[in-house]
Amino acid sequence: MKKADCFHLGYVAKLHGFKGEVSLFLDVTNPEDYRTLDAIFIDLNDQLTPFFLESFKLKNKGFAAAKFEGVTSEDGARKLLRKDIYLPAQILPELTGLHYYDHEVAGFTIVDARLGAVGELQQIVDFKVNPLFQIISPDSKEILIPLLKDTVTKVDREKKELHVQTPEGLIEIYLS
Repeated sequence: MKKADCFHLGYVAKLHGFKGEVSLFLDVTNPEDYRTLDAIFIDLNDQLTPFFLESFKLKNKGFAAAKFEGVTSEDGARKLLRKDIYLPAQILPELTGLHYYDHEVAGFTIVDARLGAVGELQQIVDFKVNPLFQIISPDSKEILIPLLKDTVTKVDREKKELHVQTPEGLIEIYLS
């Protein structure tokens, strides 16, 4: 499995117990969507390696307790710490309209209603209180746009564009 065919689910955060269990941090909007996982891919030395789950229980704030088949000791689990976890993108349902996955729109051009194309979306910085679009302008300036309820006005998957409406003066602060 290649990373290009997957989406980043989170990472192995810490040990959970002494018999090979770990805590996973699920860096997703709704962790409940993943409560029935039976396998994940872990990035080990730039190779996505499948791991099958013996047990998986959602905790609070995006964490889950997990036990992998074949990982039976604290030492075995320790080798997985801080490793990124992935799932195949094909398992995600296709979204339409203004709905999108964060990983899907990375690389899209951000088109502001007043200013036109302002740059390329690098990533969505997923702060719980206030997520942000991180954009790099054509002249390599970083632009941060708060992702409010009505910020995105159109998702054009064919042209790879996200159309936004931002408060007057916000983007200009970064470009001046």
